[in-house]
Amino acid sequence: MAQQYTLAEVAKHDKEENLWMVIHDKVYDVTKYLHEHPGGSIIMEAAGKDGTALFEDIGHSSDAREEMKKFYVGDLKK
Repeated sequence: MAQQYTLAEVAKHDKEENLWMVIHDKVYDVTKYLHEHPGGSIIMEAAGKDGTALFEDIGHSSDAREEMKKFYVGDLKK
């Protein structure tokens, strides 16, 4: 079973040097991806939060969705 995190736990990771976000109830540690992100610092808008709406509004490619798997750390605890 995957590690589970509350939104409050994810919210503690809201800095450039420690950056987590939630997309579709999955938690991602994207700290190492921040400076590689093609969209630049817009990723910080979802830092420590549920970034699902922002992620979908931008319209990420299937390649981007595949790339996300590398950063998966667990599931959002409901």
